[in-house]
Amino acid sequence: MRRLRTGHVSPLTLRILAVNLIALGFLFAGMTYLDEYRRGLVNAQLARLEGDAKVFAAAIGESASGTESVAQNELVPLLAQQMVRRLVEASNVRARLFDDTGALIADSLYLLGPGGLVEVKPLPPPKASSQTVQGWLARYDRIVDLIWRPKDLPLYIETGEQSGGGYSEVASALAGTAESRLRRTTNGALVLSVATPVQRYKEVLGALMLSKGAADIDAAVLKVRLDLVKWFLVAFAVTVLLSLYLAGTIARPIGRLAQAAKLVRRDRGRRHLIPDFGDRLDEIGDLAIELREMTEALWDRIDAIEQFALDVAHEIKNPLSSLRSAVETAARVSDPSQRERLMSIILQDVGRLDRLISDISNASRLDAELSRATSEPVDIGRMMEAIVEVTETTADQRKNTLALNVDADSRLIVNGLEDRLVQVFRNLIANAMSFTPEGGVIELSARRENGMVVAEVADSGPGIPEGREKDIFTRFYSERPKGETFGVHSGLGLSISKQIVDAHGGTIVAQNRREPDGTVIGARFIVRLPAFSG
Repeated sequence: MRRLRTGHVSPLTLRILAVNLIALGFLFAGMTYLDEYRRGLVNAQLARLEGDAKVFAAAIGESASGTESVAQNELVPLLAQQMVRRLVEASNVRARLFDDTGALIADSLYLLGPGGLVEVKPLPPPKASSQTVQGWLARYDRIVDLIWRPKDLPLYIETGEQSGGGYSEVASALAGTAESRLRRTTNGALVLSVATPVQRYKEVLGALMLSKGAADIDAAVLKVRLDLVKWFLVAFAVTVLLSLYLAGTIARPIGRLAQAAKLVRRDRGRRHLIPDFGDRLDEIGDLAIELREMTEALWDRIDAIEQFALDVAHEIKNPLSSLRSAVETAARVSDPSQRERLMSIILQDVGRLDRLISDISNASRLDAELSRATSEPVDIGRMMEAIVEVTETTADQRKNTLALNVDADSRLIVNGLEDRLVQVFRNLIANAMSFTPEGGVIELSARRENGMVVAEVADSGPGIPEGREKDIFTRFYSERPKGETFGVHSGLGLSISKQIVDAHGGTIVAQNRREPDGTVIGARFIVRLPAFSG
């Protein structure tokens, strides 16, 4: 048997937290990747480098050539070195100038020309508190790159003696076409480079290559990411609080309902009630209402079973007492006539017990049968015609006449169990025949009225005692017509009929038939069943 959890944190709460946080985590992972945003920044930076390279190349071509003669145009190394350093001095860009043979003649990284004595290197930025987060994001980028990046960028390798042939973009520029390239260093840093031809009078004198790291791009992306992290932390806190609130509005009430159900199951004193969440306009409120009604229905059923057991014990005790008395008396009587009369009493009591046990068995299994069986459309008019025909064939012809009036213009179809509905009307007809004097008429009718099929069974007997119209449907009701042998009926017929009609969603009532002056001329039983709409 599964035990109810009594811990402080319910599994349902943990599941709600997990579902909400996992979804939030995937959203955060997708947002912080920012690959499209980074690609846009890279393209913008390349476009800016291309623009700067064209302006610088034009200036160098005009000012760093050595002669006015077109045929003798060539770059002056010393002048070119000074111009290259001055042009990129205000920007964080490295500029390299190659002559038309691909030889390096100027590099802004060195103060005294390529391979000079002084190399210029930017100082690293001071450490900030965001570097830890930046480190985690860098690891995240490497993992994502391994999964989603279709191909890696070419490696940026810089040799001691550089030449234009080592860079494909420089080779394209020396051929007269500007070109850009993206590369990565050995530590994964991005390098952007652009090469454009240096021309004078459309003659290519060399190639200017501008290159730059992605520190500015990484800083911009990091800033956005840090902002996203801040909002993620806020969203994380709000999600946790809302998840706990949601779990509290779901898990705690369900836990209380489960605990109350366990107490109801174990308790016999009916002190524990299902908590009332009826003011909640949601499924938990509906569940609480249904559980309360189910609990009340179960207690009512238990009460009915207990009362039924008491009634059965009482009803069986009477014929058993009579039977025991007759048997004990028969053992002491020697007169054959008296013994024969006692044997007749014994047979009557045995028959009464047999009928009583049969009716009790039918009543006890009726609920289970009604809950399991499948309902079908039943024509009440035709069913009553068949019952009347069978009754007239098998009943004692000397007693009563059956008169049936069925509204042929109405559709008298209900959804139900035909065998059990037949049992209802046979019980009502049998009850009417037992109260109707010899030669009397029993009237049956069926009609359609306000979406209900209404069937009536009316007799011409003494009627129902005043104030007992509802009592006659209780089990073992014992008021029988005068002259009837005691024990012929068990007193369960009308009770069973009401049980069947209730299970079909209908009603059955009893009332007296009266003359205009109020004289009782018989009883009438009215059965109303919902009409079948299919």
